[in-house]
Amino acid sequence: MYMAKVVGNIVATRKDKSLVGYKLMIVKRINVKCEFIGHEEVAADYVGAGIGDYVLLCKGSAVRVEEQKQKASIDMAIIGIIDTMDS
Repeated sequence: MYMAKVVGNIVATRKDKSLVGYKLMIVKRINVKCEFIGHEEVAADYVGAGIGDYVLLCKGSAVRVEEQKQKASIDMAIIGIIDTMDS
């Protein structure tokens, strides 16, 4: 898992049918000091996150463990909203 901040959203009126119903968010990874690291990426939102939220990300086959998500064209997903962090 990774930590990130939601910095925007994506609107795609034409997309693969497996993505219909998913909100696509622009995320940027963070370190424990909430400093940005890396570059922006797009993640499917499973939990209702919004711009400005700190979130947990998951990548790869782990984001498609549920039967209904196994055939989705998703490689990264927001799987949690961070309330607090202690380092």
